[in-house]
Amino acid sequence: MFSVYGVSGQLFRGSMEQLRQIGGVGAAARTQAIQPVGRDGQDARDNIFAAFTRQAPSDEAHRTALTAYAQTQKVVLPRHPLRQVDALMSRDVITLPDTVTVLEAWQLLARHGVGQAPVVNQAGTLVGLLSRADLLRPDRLPTPDTNVLVWRALLAQSVSDIMWTPVPSVAPDTDIRRVAHVLLDTGLPGLPVVDEQGLVTGFVSRSDILRAVVTDPPLDLWG
Repeated sequence: MFSVYGVSGQLFRGSMEQLRQIGGVGAAARTQAIQPVGRDGQDARDNIFAAFTRQAPSDEAHRTALTAYAQTQKVVLPRHPLRQVDALMSRDVITLPDTVTVLEAWQLLARHGVGQAPVVNQAGTLVGLLSRADLLRPDRLPTPDTNVLVWRALLAQSVSDIMWTPVPSVAPDTDIRRVAHVLLDTGLPGLPVVDEQGLVTGFVSRSDILRAVVTDPPLDLWG
């Protein structure tokens, strides 16, 4: 189930097919597509390198004996393929109040090392999405020789003036593949996850989905 939230509240609630018929929520159509600001770790890559650089035993018989022993020690754990958003979403999500300035928003995103964050109103309800890539758009930044007062005015601007709104969101029990469809349609780097009241409970990003594809238990691609 998908929803669309803006400054006036919930504007839509329905299926992916219904969402795709609505004009105006494809933020990529009215601004440049966001380039994700990576927050991926290097765990998978480091593990792969480590696997290739381990010193193999030179004695074939010794290696065979170790392999046989390891097989007897293996415990087969049940595999539960990931199907829904709540199985892979980030729960410690950073949100931005719609009252903060551009400078404060930039500092908060940089401090937490994230590329984007949902924007919420005083009640905690989703109203938009802000990304660091959006703040760095060439058509938004003054030129280097611009008067310092112009830069100060930009940094003092409210995030509610430049955030993406309305913005699609997703329920925790939504099929992951449907989320991937919406991300492709909108060009967004991820979707806020909200409850029935529109309160942000998490965030699911392209990186979260890609990480689920290459880890175990696996992402269920066909279920």
